Amino acid sequence: MFSYIVRRVFQSVIVLLVVGLVAFAMFNFVGDPIDNMLGQERTQEDIDRLRAQLGLDQPFPVQYWKFLMNAAEGNMGVSYRQGRPVTEIISERLPATLELALVSGFLALFFGIVMGVLTAIRRDGWMANTVMTLSLVGVSLPTFLIGILLIYIFSVELDMLPSFGRGEVVEVGNWTTGFLTASGLKALILPSITLGLYQMTLIMRLVRSEMLEVLRQDYVRFARARGLSERVINFRHALKNTLVPVITVTGLQLGSIIAFAIITETVFQWPGVGLLFINAVQFVDVPVMAAYLMMISVLFVGINLIVDLLYVAIDPRLRG
Repeated sequence: MFSYIVRRVFQSVIVLLVVGLVAFAMFNFVGDPIDNMLGQERTQEDIDRLRAQLGLDQPFPVQYWKFLMNAAEGNMGVSYRQGRPVTEIISERLPATLELALVSGFLALFFGIVMGVLTAIRRDGWMANTVMTLSLVGVSLPTFLIGILLIYIFSVELDMLPSFGRGEVVEVGNWTTGFLTASGLKALILPSITLGLYQMTLIMRLVRSEMLEVLRQDYVRFARARGLSERVINFRHALKNTLVPVITVTGLQLGSIIAFAIITETVFQWPGVGLLFINAVQFVDVPVMAAYLMMISVLFVGINLIVDLLYVAIDPRLRG
């Protein structure tokens, strides 16, 4: 088990280095940040001085090595646009994204598992057929279109929920939260549904498929022959074995919520790191873009590592 953990950690570090290299190289094609930082009356001396000040006059391998060394120390550089440390900017925006991802992930996981189990148990009922038909909407429609439809229905027509912003927030230490205010909770509803709907439908359909497969196994028939109730069979035996293969996909889907939050945050003008990244692309703010992509890479690799370890803990045959 120890050798497996060491091997997976080593592979995760290699993946992070490769992702960082690819992302950092791509920023050379986004544009020149000097164009956005200097005015129209700039001189060549101003351009050369600022380029040297930012380290952009150095070869690419040197820039990338300095980026890695600074990142290892928790220093992601200074924003070209705001002139502030990137870690400070991200720490201000991160609570909004994490709260949105937390609520969306909970909704996707809870309703995905519940509806997946119910549609498998009552697969021939009208409710199961209706849910499966509606689930195609969550899979087929783009996230931004779902968000616009929800805004039109609940904000424009019904005037029940806010269409943008985070609402009123309160500070708890260094953390800002909207969980403690009525307007903050209301502001969470539409974006969290928009962000979690796609993940929920995938989890639901996966749970349903695995549940139907488990219910056809011999040990389930044997349990029925022993006289066990359907409730015990479905939730103590079938569901437990259903969740084993679901762990990997569910973990990665929940991790992708933060990455996919870019679209949702843009539609609802949610002040999180996703919207920060979009603004950074527009202004060619390379340090912010690099920090965001590295953060997402660490998140994905970390979740993937945890899921692999959980999978091995559940099924020791995979340790080889």
